[in-house]
Amino acid sequence: AACFLDSMATLGLAAYGYGIRYEYGIFNQKIRDGWQVEEADDWLRHGNPWEKARPEYMLPVHFYGRVEHTATGAKWVDTQVVLALPYDTPVPGYMNNTVNTMRLWSARAPNDFNLRDFNVGDYIQAVLDRNLAENISRVLYPNDNFFEGKELRLKQEYFVVAATLQDIIRRFKASKFGSTDSVRTVFDSFPDQVAIQLNDTHPAMAIPELMRIFVDIEKLPWNKAWEITKQTFAYTNHTVLPEALERWPVDLVEKLLPRHLQIIYEINQKHLDHIASLFPNDMERLRRMSLIEEGGTKRINMAHLCIVGSHAVNGVAKIHSEIVKTQVFEDFAALEPEKFQNKTNGITPRRWLLLCNPGLAELIAEKIGEDYVRDLSQLTKLHQFVDDDLFIREVAKVKQENKVKFALYLEKEYKVKINPSSMFDVHVKRIHEYKRQLMNCLHIITMYNRIRRDPAKLFVPRTVIIGGKAAPGYHMAKMIIKLINAVAHVVNNDPAVGSKLKVIFLENYRVSLAEKVIPATDLSEQISTAGTEASGTGNMKFMLNGALTIGTMDGANVEMAEEAGEENLFIFGMRVEDVNELDREGYDAQKYYERLPELKHAVDQIASGFFSPEEPELFKDVVNMLFHHDRFKVFADYEAYIKCQEKVSELYLNSKAWTKMVIRNIAAAGKFSSDRTIKEYARDIWHVEPSDLKIPPPNEPRDSAEDKTLNGTVA
Repeated sequence: AACFLDSMATLGLAAYGYGIRYEYGIFNQKIRDGWQVEEADDWLRHGNPWEKARPEYMLPVHFYGRVEHTATGAKWVDTQVVLALPYDTPVPGYMNNTVNTMRLWSARAPNDFNLRDFNVGDYIQAVLDRNLAENISRVLYPNDNFFEGKELRLKQEYFVVAATLQDIIRRFKASKFGSTDSVRTVFDSFPDQVAIQLNDTHPAMAIPELMRIFVDIEKLPWNKAWEITKQTFAYTNHTVLPEALERWPVDLVEKLLPRHLQIIYEINQKHLDHIASLFPNDMERLRRMSLIEEGGTKRINMAHLCIVGSHAVNGVAKIHSEIVKTQVFEDFAALEPEKFQNKTNGITPRRWLLLCNPGLAELIAEKIGEDYVRDLSQLTKLHQFVDDDLFIREVAKVKQENKVKFALYLEKEYKVKINPSSMFDVHVKRIHEYKRQLMNCLHIITMYNRIRRDPAKLFVPRTVIIGGKAAPGYHMAKMIIKLINAVAHVVNNDPAVGSKLKVIFLENYRVSLAEKVIPATDLSEQISTAGTEASGTGNMKFMLNGALTIGTMDGANVEMAEEAGEENLFIFGMRVEDVNELDREGYDAQKYYERLPELKHAVDQIASGFFSPEEPELFKDVVNMLFHHDRFKVFADYEAYIKCQEKVSELYLNSKAWTKMVIRNIAAAGKFSSDRTIKEYARDIWHVEPSDLKIPPPNEPRDSAEDKTLNGTVA
């Protein structure tokens, strides 16, 4: 999202990023005795110089209450009000004198909160209770790819939506487009002036909210309101894991947002009537496509609401968009194939090259000029230097300098001696079973066993760096962190291993740490089970910064291999088709365990307490999962992964061949600029044209700049 804001400003789009100003962001992670411990991230403690509160744009948001049906239409009454106070943060474009706005909402209690009702006069308690309203923007839910149907979370989702839509409509009415017929605003041009992109289903309540505003407040007829709403919204899907899809209990929505539930029911009724007219008597299809899931507790399927209420739906990498169309939402895609698109994710080269890796950025500029920063496709010009011995040496030198710098950082923070000439093998991302940090762990144990079995044999030295946060309630992810740290403790303290293998768990992985570790990485680990990682963006950051990738054919890895040539990535393991085939025949982990002696040895060590001698049973849950309910099939890809890692080590011995492959990767990374992604959203979904125009700086008189800005008009 931050990359997208940077690109939208750099491309001169009049775009706003809206969200919540959380008082506490994602927790700070501490590792104590090998376990993750969470600490509150009080990021505003010392103030935030970049934000400006805008109390003049404060807006009311309503909750609870009931619906009255009157002659003039539905009225939502007896609600509780929370105020939304906006804070604006500037988003500067790159060298184009454009500054956009990120507007984040903070929750405030109205001054008469708990004092307006026939209160028994407990003024003190009433003031203390203001916290209840203000808790809405207190803390970010730290789940990754997991839906937890909590009331506070639904309040957060509606809070950001209600405040933002009021803001957008206020701005529309104030513009020349919101032309008024005496009193009533004409909204016909709304979709031509406003595009709203739903980033996942979290803001899905925007669809019934905009309908409520149009129908109940602005008194538009339903069908007209629905057409405008659909033309305004577009939805981006970010995951296919079923446990991540938002399915809100009807009872909760009815209590918190009674009018919105009625509107959702109405949307669903018209939607199902349409399906029934096309597929008479196909009750099964109606059940599959309904916005309401029956059976047990009734739930609203928010993804279905987003698809029905949007004019465009997209996935975030080619393979992901295919899965969205052919598997997850196949009924909807069969109905409206033209609605479904792909927009492969991208990253901003300003942060993820210039800012974090100035040495490499400068080296590239010396060869091909500085224009690539705004047009990353120009990196293909580097192909002509792939055999240039001087350039090869310079690229290797920049990487080595970055490694030395990061090694010093690690030695300072972790008190371990790092060999800067070892291969920096890095696996940093949220800790999740589908991302298969466990498979990396099994490779570490396998390398360790090989070193101990044959200490005299040539071994390519590695520093394996794993980092990432586990959701606080995700038991297995926390066990995986403990296991990695337990293995690290054994490996790092075994004199037989010495400097050949070091394992580090990187504490509190976050953007500022990514900016340090990514430029220093030799090998990027992107090893999710095929069909589970929607896109990934870390994979692109590593590619742009001169790391080679070991990965599965998943997410954007597929397109990285397409751009660079599969022979320039270390691709291994099952493809999506193989995973589906294995699901059909039934995945039997035991089979691999018995067939592969090195796998058996590693798993037995974990199970027997070799890495946890004080508590031999410590990892029994992990081992049990791997044998009996591993949805992500770690053992099935183990052998291919180990063999692929051997090829990696072999290439690393030939520094020149390695660096040539690095250059081919950097030269192929141009597609993965978020500038390209945003141009595609702009043209295919928002119907606006990006502009390369440089607005004249504020110190330059406007008329002297006329010729530069097409008669001086600026969006």
